[in-house]
Amino acid sequence: MGEEVNPVVRIVLAAAAALALAGTAFAQQQARGEKPYRILYVMSYHSPMGWADGQFAGFKEALAGIPVEYRVFRMEANLHRNESWAVQKGKEARDLIEAWKPDLVYASDDDAQEHVTKHYVNKPLPIVVSGVNKDPAAYGLVGSRNVAGVLEPVHIVETVRLLQAVAPGVRRFGIVTDEAPSMQALVGQIREQIKAIPGVEIVAADTVRTFEAYQEVVRQYQDRVDAFWPLGVHGFVDAQGKGVPREVVLKWTAENSRLPDIAFWEDRVRLGTLVAVTVSPRQHGLAAGRMARAILVEGKSPASLGLKPDVKGVPMVSLARANKLGLKVTSGVLLSAEVLEKFEWEKR
Repeated sequence: MGEEVNPVVRIVLAAAAALALAGTAFAQQQARGEKPYRILYVMSYHSPMGWADGQFAGFKEALAGIPVEYRVFRMEANLHRNESWAVQKGKEARDLIEAWKPDLVYASDDDAQEHVTKHYVNKPLPIVVSGVNKDPAAYGLVGSRNVAGVLEPVHIVETVRLLQAVAPGVRRFGIVTDEAPSMQALVGQIREQIKAIPGVEIVAADTVRTFEAYQEVVRQYQDRVDAFWPLGVHGFVDAQGKGVPREVVLKWTAENSRLPDIAFWEDRVRLGTLVAVTVSPRQHGLAAGRMARAILVEGKSPASLGLKPDVKGVPMVSLARANKLGLKVTSGVLLSAEVLEKFEWEKR
């Protein structure tokens, strides 16, 4: 019997073999005079932004070693919450598709599905999606021959239970959000799933357009609810109609609200929200990138890959926010969650 290979050595050897194969594939492709795969990334949002950029980073990681020429089209729909902007950006993205003729389109989040992907359902162009909050049937994606991807089921019940572990006695919730359609869909999901938690109820839900209106709602919540969701915080505008960065919104919230707050994304906790069982942008992108690889390199059909939820969630707690609220976080929570001891703005 041969000697057992050290696990670390095994991993290194496997990685080296994978790189060698990728290099061979690249060399063979170049020898045949084949061009790199063209992939267009249609981003619903803007950049830099942790959620959108994280998905793209994971996507590219999954395609490492494969010759790819990328183009990125940023819709910036989160900064311009009006239908005419999204419609125009969708048309520009589709014009780019027709002109550049990518081998595959990667479309993230709901605005890209509404204004780009659904125009190509059951067409020859392969499309991989991720970050889809709304029912994919609304875009015609269910059963589509040319669309595969990753859905974004947020961890509603798990996040509420994490909050209750950090702030016992929380029962009445408020929700405040911008006008993003994906956030409106999420409000409905919260209302439905929260029924599974005895004694918990949504007592207020507000959709606002301006940062000033958001501030007023949060002030009203202080004596009305036990905790609240600041859901969509990308689309608020100031008195001059200029977009207000989410960093400004969440910092103001942390400094002016005495209520525990809750979210589903890791960047929110880093920016001051108390807790979240998070959806990972990297994992979303990795899953989408693996599907793209299977389609382009292995010749699999998008229909065979289908639409799959990203079911992994990571508990996160802002200890800085807990301390500011006077909450004592138990050792059990601290040991089971990713804990952030400082606000993001304190690290700069």
